[in-house]
Amino acid sequence: MNSSRPYLLRALYEWIVDNGCTPHVLVASEYPGTRVPAGYAKDGQIVLNISPSAVRYLELGDEVLTFEGRFGGVPQSLYVPVQAVQAIYARENGQGMFFEFEEPGPDEEGDAGGEDGPEDDAPPPRPSGRPSLKVVK
Repeated sequence: MNSSRPYLLRALYEWIVDNGCTPHVLVASEYPGTRVPAGYAKDGQIVLNISPSAVRYLELGDEVLTFEGRFGGVPQSLYVPVQAVQAIYARENGQGMFFEFEEPGPDEEGDAGGEDGPEDDAPPPRPSGRPSLKVVK
């Protein structure tokens, strides 16, 4: 059976935006195949604002989340495997959902530099227990 994570991500994203809130995702930045800006992750995690006004070309696919965003005024292309998304929530009230951590499968650990993936091989994330959210102002 297909993973429910991409379907839940799309549904919660739509729900958050429809209610006039700002969708944020918590990402395991060291998950294999993840490409996020260097220097913005802390403790192997990064919080990304994926609101329509903050990103361009957002694609919430079955396997990967891709978009362009600006970090320090510099445009960046981000590539996040859906399994690296640990949570999606509304910045204003924290409502959303946490996801269980899933170990990368054998195909994700091996050749991460395929046609659609990034070229660098990131180490697997450190097991850190439950993810935590912080209020970002």
